[in-house]
Amino acid sequence: MNIRCLGCNSIYDSSSVFRRAATGEYMIMLTKSRCRFDINGLTMRVPQDAFIICDGRLPVVYSAEDSPLICDWICFDGEDEREFIDALELIFNRPVLFADTDFIGELMRNIASEYYSLASRRAKMLENLMRLLLVKAGDAMNRGGDKVQTSEPHYAMLIELREKIYRNPQMKWNVDTMAAYVSMSRSYFQHLYRETFGVSCIADVISGKIEKAKEILTETGCTISQVAAMCGYDNEEHFMRQFKKIVGVTPTRYRKQV
Repeated sequence: MNIRCLGCNSIYDSSSVFRRAATGEYMIMLTKSRCRFDINGLTMRVPQDAFIICDGRLPVVYSAEDSPLICDWICFDGEDEREFIDALELIFNRPVLFADTDFIGELMRNIASEYYSLASRRAKMLENLMRLLLVKAGDAMNRGGDKVQTSEPHYAMLIELREKIYRNPQMKWNVDTMAAYVSMSRSYFQHLYRETFGVSCIADVISGKIEKAKEILTETGCTISQVAAMCGYDNEEHFMRQFKKIVGVTPTRYRKQV
């Protein structure tokens, strides 16, 4: 998913009118004030705290409603994820009222922060966050029509934890450490982590280490032993076995291929 542009807590004056042609580019908006949408000739007055996904196949005009327009928004090209998006059965081109928008808002803020960062894992983190945003929006839409609950008090903490895992692969992450970070029991943490991200916490830790190793192998001349240590492995042979199992080739061969 390639993010074209976005805004977080954007404010536009009451005379603002925006027109989007049918380009096929998706737009997500979380409203923080009242506004109006005209989609394919249908006019909708949209209240505060509404969530809308425009699929880009219809022309869209949106504007402020009596007061400045305040919103979070993301425009992205999802052509390479069309099958994934279709499987979510999202409600397009119609505002949906969530009972609680805190989680969605926090997630969109995290996406904006990552989008403007210079972190080496930026692309991977953006992909993970965007997929999570769409999955949670789809879950909420499919659970309850126009008034649905999207908030889980631990989701924001899980997102923060996952970002820390990927940015610090050298740390000795284990289930107890991660569960303590988000103040959960071991069993509940493992269940919620898998439910949220679709992968076990330990598998995600390993994925973060291997992705970092691939980056170091590509961009530096560090020895295999140094790469292993930088990714949190005490044993070089263990690192090499795990790398080959996941990537399909040894670290040395991977470096030669790239």
